[in-house]
Amino acid sequence: MLGESSHCEIRPGVPADARALSEIFRASWSGAYRGIIPHFHLDGMIERRTPDWWSTTIKSGGLLVLQVAGVVAGYATLGAARAQGPYEGEIYELYLLPTHQGVGLGERLFEACRYHLDGRQLRGLIVWALADNEMAGDFYRRRGGRPVGATSERFGRAKLKKIAFAWD
Repeated sequence: MLGESSHCEIRPGVPADARALSEIFRASWSGAYRGIIPHFHLDGMIERRTPDWWSTTIKSGGLLVLQVAGVVAGYATLGAARAQGPYEGEIYELYLLPTHQGVGLGERLFEACRYHLDGRQLRGLIVWALADNEMAGDFYRRRGGRPVGATSERFGRAKLKKIAFAWD
């Protein structure tokens, strides 16, 4: 288990991160969504996030990487909010390897995202999380996020509720 004192760096993603990001996605999504998103759909989503997919995403920008003691351990994708509304910035995804969760690294990555969005003069922040992903909801509530909306997303026959958390 890592402690808060481990060397932590948050930086923009680079092409050499693609393979590690693919593994982080696989491990974090399997842990977070197994039993929530139907198996067939979850596995398909994981399989599509290949190193080539990540290489393309890295080139488009809007990706921060969390590196701990030289190991890529998490990432966040962020940018302008996808929906019109009072919140101009959005964190699309924020995930850590399960071995690096619960020691304050997610908070560091979240705050780096806020700083980055503020630097782009995007005022207000919104994040969407599946309602059944209680760890994510608790994480955003502890960061001061308040529920401001809900919608649903279909995964085959399953219709899953998503909650929007926001910060002014």
